[in-house]
Amino acid sequence: MNTLLLEPHNGVLHITLNRPECRNAMSLEMVNELRAVLAGLDSHVRAVVISGAGGHFCAGADVRDLVSAGNQLQALNRAFGTLLQEVEAVSQVVIVVLQGAVLGGGFGLACVSDIAIADHQAQFGLPETSLGLLPAQIAPFVVKRIGLAQARRLALTAARFDGREAERLGLVHFTETDPQALAERLDEVLGQVLRCAPGANARTKALLLASVEQPLGPLLDQAAQWFAESVTSAEGIEGTQAFVQKRKPGWCR
Repeated sequence: MNTLLLEPHNGVLHITLNRPECRNAMSLEMVNELRAVLAGLDSHVRAVVISGAGGHFCAGADVRDLVSAGNQLQALNRAFGTLLQEVEAVSQVVIVVLQGAVLGGGFGLACVSDIAIADHQAQFGLPETSLGLLPAQIAPFVVKRIGLAQARRLALTAARFDGREAERLGLVHFTETDPQALAERLDEVLGQVLRCAPGANARTKALLLASVEQPLGPLLDQAAQWFAESVTSAEGIEGTQAFVQKRKPGWCR
């Protein structure tokens, strides 16, 4: 990988966006490498943690890619939207650790995470319109994350805001005041995730995402089927036996 650092540890894959010289701006190469990593995830990976090198998460699209794309601009832009779809859909729990610049594409990446932890001084924003551009692939995910009213305000003003405001908006779940507190919060969240059965987490995540778009009746029918399957699955049997026997189930770490 030329743009990413990968560190697997105890069922968690840590992905660091590694272009610190440009605040981890999202190049097409980075998009393709992230997509390749996601496509290669297997059942041994239970959580994915995405952070950025050099004190920044991601400052958005790499302008040099835009300048050199020529007639491939539409395909380049759509590739980033596909990445966001794929991040959102992976069965693993996706956690982002947000510091410094969280702009444009970085903002979009935060919106498709399951759990977001931010430094209180991180700088969030959708600067596209101030550059004469559109947050084209990001917009639907921002609306889904924080609602249409706030998304309209932020996209149409290119306003910047910090981690505290991001938490108030519902973009992030936790805001911390220093790197040690960020690391401690990440450890706490990972401990909680790893207490949950990976298969049950995967199905629950799919159910929650489907609840945004699918009609209620068919969704509840599907949920009932998945629930019945979970009760008789290896995880369900292990989980209920562990509860009765007052021990931790086998997937706990």
